[in-house]
Amino acid sequence: MSQPDVSLSPLPSTALRVMSGTQLRTHGVPPSRVAEQCRPGGAWQMLLPGVYLLHPGPPTGIERLHAVLLYAGRPVLPAQRQDSAPYGEAMVTGLAALALHGFSVAPSLTALEVIDVLVPRTRRLRSTGWARLVRGHTLPPAEEITGLPVAPAARAVADTVARYDDAQLIGRLLAEALRGGHCDPGALVRELNDARLLDRPHVVSAVDDLLAERRALAEGRLYRLVRDGDLPDPLWNVDLRLPGGPHLGGVDAYWPEQAVAVELDTLPRHSALGRGGPHRDEGDEDAEWSRCARKREHLERLGITVVHLTPRKLRDSPEQQATVVRTALMAAADREPPAYVVVLPR
Repeated sequence: MSQPDVSLSPLPSTALRVMSGTQLRTHGVPPSRVAEQCRPGGAWQMLLPGVYLLHPGPPTGIERLHAVLLYAGRPVLPAQRQDSAPYGEAMVTGLAALALHGFSVAPSLTALEVIDVLVPRTRRLRSTGWARLVRGHTLPPAEEITGLPVAPAARAVADTVARYDDAQLIGRLLAEALRGGHCDPGALVRELNDARLLDRPHVVSAVDDLLAERRALAEGRLYRLVRDGDLPDPLWNVDLRLPGGPHLGGVDAYWPEQAVAVELDTLPRHSALGRGGPHRDEGDEDAEWSRCARKREHLERLGITVVHLTPRKLRDSPEQQATVVRTALMAAADREPPAYVVVLPR
């Protein structure tokens, strides 16, 4: 016959029936009582070393996540308390994190055979059971989902891609990350680059195709913005030059009478996967940004107004972006006449 459940001093109001040995001691439950409760047929069970489920039967998906975090975030020294930060710096990552972020490609939490948890590289703890530790040189700020610390979507995607060689799965995962708006493309590419995953040809190919697709989608939204916003037709995808002078750069749309240009800010494609290769360092990326900034400043000095639109803004607030462009066109009459530039097809 199983022993009755022990009486615990008030549990945290949001606590599931998962606690660490340290927490149980804080509530006055000695190790001997824990061992008694975890005997065969007892009311409790040990899920992971030092982590206990305070009811019989299988744990739920959320209880498994709490257990993994308690195991990975337990104090380095037994005397350290876990009340204020029971999970330490640990956070859920990998497929479990993607499930919490709402990725349809991720299986349900209860179906996961292994749960990845991100911890500092210096953490001296081993993977065990269904708790798999992922060590990181630097940890991103965790996001809170259902009360749990979870790696941002871009980091969770990179940690998942690192575990698999299935090109189709990786393609679906990256497609959902970008098409579904879960990740900023720049953040995703940086995480893949930092994890040295852009050495893998199928990863590079998938990212490159998706970012090219993203730009094409942004261009399509820009066309619709002009049409639906009842804006005058611009010259599309043109290069600007000074007469007999240097090349000023390309723009996505240009209204020559008003000297207004629109640029789509899709720099992640060029900065991460451009001519410098997949492992361009921060200096190369800064140089790319500086080059773009110099071009924009040069155009502004010539009297050309440059409106910067991001794919996300075009997707989420097209009417607001149409107002921005319309305002720039209307303000042209109040500006000094711009310098004459030559417009060439790009």
